[in-house]
Amino acid sequence: MRIFHLSAECYPVAKVGGLADVVGALPKYQNQAGQNAAVVMPFYNRKFVHENTFDMVFQGTTLLGTRRIYFEVLKETTDKLGFELFLIKIPGLLDRENIYSYPDEQDQFMAFQICFLDWINWSGQTPDLVHCHDHHSGLVPFMMYHSALYTRLAHIPTIFTIHNGQYHGAFGWERLNLLPEIDFYKTGLLDWNGGINPLASAVKCCWRFTTVSPNYLRELSINSNGLEYLFYVERHKGYGIINGIDTEVWDANADPMVPNKFTAATVNKGKQKNKELLCTRFHLSADKPLIVFIGRLVVEKGADVLPAAIERSIQRHGDNVNFLILGTGDTVTEMALQKLKDLYPQNCNVFIGYDESLAHLIYAGADFLLMPSRVEPCGLNQLYAIRYGTIPVVRTTGGLADTVIDFGDEDGYGIRFNNVSVDDISNSITRAVELYSDAKKMLLLRKRMMGLDFSWYRSAKEYIDLYESLTPTI
Repeated sequence: MRIFHLSAECYPVAKVGGLADVVGALPKYQNQAGQNAAVVMPFYNRKFVHENTFDMVFQGTTLLGTRRIYFEVLKETTDKLGFELFLIKIPGLLDRENIYSYPDEQDQFMAFQICFLDWINWSGQTPDLVHCHDHHSGLVPFMMYHSALYTRLAHIPTIFTIHNGQYHGAFGWERLNLLPEIDFYKTGLLDWNGGINPLASAVKCCWRFTTVSPNYLRELSINSNGLEYLFYVERHKGYGIINGIDTEVWDANADPMVPNKFTAATVNKGKQKNKELLCTRFHLSADKPLIVFIGRLVVEKGADVLPAAIERSIQRHGDNVNFLILGTGDTVTEMALQKLKDLYPQNCNVFIGYDESLAHLIYAGADFLLMPSRVEPCGLNQLYAIRYGTIPVVRTTGGLADTVIDFGDEDGYGIRFNNVSVDDISNSITRAVELYSDAKKMLLLRKRMMGLDFSWYRSAKEYIDLYESLTPTI
């Protein structure tokens, strides 16, 4: 089955969040299962494109409204990622360094989608399925089915995956002229709340949509930044499939970024050595429970309540707990965490920024990972932590509820709480500190976690099963 994945991000080419991790892994595992999956994404002037070789497989021009643009399709020559990688390059528009936040971002992603369709249309390709990811590719289903330019493609099934339903990519009707020769009687399929909404349009037009966890599918009808009724109406098209993790990248016994490798059988010894390295680097004690946070310091992740919750926990437990924060985001939160570091240097340290190698070491050396998320469609950090024997301490929401079972329940291994509040977070930290004092229980939970299967093999099969339920109708 020939599958094209369309995405604004793909690890390791260009990454901002979990979207890149999914698109960088799912096609590889689909190919290992016998499919023929490829990724198409915008060209970014980044390290990956300079360190690898590409062939130009197509060039052409197209219209973005009244503007004639030239574009190229570049293919990575070795398929080193485990799938074919295609980059769409548009001089002056899709050839910049950053992924997001340009003032003409709407033009960038509109042009990306049009150029993709022009390329497969003009080159005579007929994929079995087009899989779009998030709003950056959300107008592709509408154009495939309701533009006179692409009638040859109108029979091809489309899947749309929502990685974060809070972001819609909406814009005003004055930009309708950027779309190519559409059926104006179908413009209602673009509309939501008086504007053009790519995410809403994709949900309306695609054959099926998926979310990155079953629980998040349910939550979208309750909280999706204004699209709640749409998800309720279209719920018959929705499927929740938990993201996997790349177990070749995330393997505590083979990870090149982890100095002291370990398996489930040697988890205590290996984690302790990595913990000692971490604590030496950040001036903390390796004899205390090490509780960490890795991620964006934003309200969505609950980071705004972290400083108060950490301070209360330090005051409650005195010298019996350590915290290490790796992340960047809201400057007020960053300053509050830096202040904690200064107030409690023996208990707390902060790394403002992101360092992939350090993240791997933290997963391998920490005792607990804290995720007080307000919104977490799936979450990958808790899956990385589970893979490395680090107990997740999570709010019961989205994919966290689907992937973490409280250790107080049957077959449990994590710690869950219900509210993004200082009380709930600090009380969960207290449970973690008490659990840490029970070495036998800690070892049991670590081994239990490391035996779980959150691999892409499982998730890729679920996607393939969904694809195959659609393709017989071609």
